[in-house]
Amino acid sequence: MWRRTYLLLLVIRVYFALSPSYLHPDENFQGPEVFAGRIFSYPSRLPWEFTSDKPIRSVFPLWPTYDVPMNLLKGFYTESGTLNPPPELVYYVLRGVMFLLSFVLEDWAVYELVPLPRHRRATVVLVASSYVTWTYQTHTFSNSVETLLVAWGLVLIQRIVDNKRRSSIFACAVLSLIAILGVFNRITFPAFLIVPGLRLLPHFWRKPFSLLSFAGFGLFFFCIAVLVDTTFYNPSVSFWDAIQAPIITPLNNLLYNSDKSNLALHGLHPRYHHFLINLPQLLGPAYVAIILSMSKSTAIQSWLKNIRAVSAISATAMLSIFPHQEPRFLLPCVPLLLSCLRVRKSRLFLAAWVIFNAALGFLMGVYHQGGVIPTQLAIPSIVSDSIFEAGASDNAQKSATILWWKTYSPPLWLLGDNTTTELDIETRDLMGISGPEMASELEKLVPQCPNNDGSSSLDNHERSIFVVAPKSATFLDRYTNPSPDDTSLTLHELWTWRKHLNLDDLDFGTDGIFPTLNRVIGRRGLSVWAARRSGCV
Repeated sequence: MWRRTYLLLLVIRVYFALSPSYLHPDENFQGPEVFAGRIFSYPSRLPWEFTSDKPIRSVFPLWPTYDVPMNLLKGFYTESGTLNPPPELVYYVLRGVMFLLSFVLEDWAVYELVPLPRHRRATVVLVASSYVTWTYQTHTFSNSVETLLVAWGLVLIQRIVDNKRRSSIFACAVLSLIAILGVFNRITFPAFLIVPGLRLLPHFWRKPFSLLSFAGFGLFFFCIAVLVDTTFYNPSVSFWDAIQAPIITPLNNLLYNSDKSNLALHGLHPRYHHFLINLPQLLGPAYVAIILSMSKSTAIQSWLKNIRAVSAISATAMLSIFPHQEPRFLLPCVPLLLSCLRVRKSRLFLAAWVIFNAALGFLMGVYHQGGVIPTQLAIPSIVSDSIFEAGASDNAQKSATILWWKTYSPPLWLLGDNTTTELDIETRDLMGISGPEMASELEKLVPQCPNNDGSSSLDNHERSIFVVAPKSATFLDRYTNPSPDDTSLTLHELWTWRKHLNLDDLDFGTDGIFPTLNRVIGRRGLSVWAARRSGCV
């Protein structure tokens, strides 16, 4: 029975891995966007973490996750006589890579971390049935990679501690590689392993060669990581210059996040936010079951002896010190805490668990900003078809400005290489500016009606203007049904992706609960409009 259940959950994980939801801009701009421009010459815009004077993001852990698959794709297409693969294929290949990493490494680690064979099957199924596994772990997040590194760090610690006869030199070397990858991937990584890692001290005391292996290989991998980052940010630097002026991204990251004024730019939260808001949001009914299971003193003692529980609880406590707290920071806690839960056959828990994960799975895995990726992939064909229908001559410059409003930032690399279609696409991210400000921007960009000589604005190399915005943005209604004699701005709908919800557009305080839900859910979808003057012919 458990095998069929696990296979069904595996199919569900594949479905969500290939669903183009968009959970956070970091999943694109701190990974694929960095390498797509370098490898395929796609348009790309590096985020501030990579462009500041003291960059805080390392490319060392990104290389095996993104650089290798992209270069393999590029090499295959080069051999077949094609310059670059389509960006849609690259996008889904990276999603497939994340799925495979989750399926192989996360499930394997969970299986090894549970000591009793009779509990392993139930634990693997429980972790595989979590919406976090379906969505976050199949997206290109540094937090998803951190989850895998934490799990395997704990596996290696457990193996080293349990093997009392041997020095486990090789295991210590691999653990040092995981430690360096983890630290350079996210500075939150040590919080998950520092307390469980104390169990290694007696082993290092008895087996000093293990300590030498861990420290020596750790120093070696650290130097490689620093060299990779230094040459990435300063491509022309020589080897000796890199040694004299190294770029240590984890140190820059720690210094940046130690300044509360910097964290205020990203949002401040109370210290209890991780424990009372983020963990319940990630675990749902399982969090309630964990709290109830820890209500007894004997249970607390068993939890404190559990390396997985110690890792998750101590890390959550340490990360609560920092006032900027997001749910994805606690992704490694999800498989660790679920692997500690022993749920008896309870229909109530089973029903609550299924409903919770099904609802959050479809919300976060399908509808959450779900139109941004498909729309950006379709933009070149939408722009080309619209300009052609507008009557532009074959020799006219096909240039367009796309205004994105009330959505997450669109990944530029998904536009692909448009040199063959002679398209010049400019993307402007208006984020969440007010409606009047957006209208003012349109007034500046949309050309006036052509002169009486009948010349076309497109023939005069004017840029076509398009707006991408959620249909729930009621401010745009005034521009979609204009008067026939009105020469003001009009929006002509060209394309819509229905599986899109903009949760940032919720305004319960002004509109009320039910009107807001009716607007956001009832008018779900992301549309592309062509902005024109209504009186132009």
